Amino acid sequence: METTKKKENKLVAFAKESYAELRKVVWPSKEDVISSVKVVIISTVIIAAVLGLIDVLLLLGVQAIF
Repeated sequence: METTKKKENKLVAFAKESYAELRKVVWPSKEDVISSVKVVIISTVIIAAVLGLIDVLLLLGVQAIF
């Protein structure tokens, strides 16, 4: 069974290694983030509109049958 000291050392080592890895990350620029957000919002609106249209058409089809 590991002692508390060994567990603490592993936790500290993990935190240090994680911090070192995060410093290597190439973060996107503000313009890249804004561009990506625009793409996501526009895609979401288009998909919502298509699904809404399909829903309305199916509703009208079911109402016509019954």
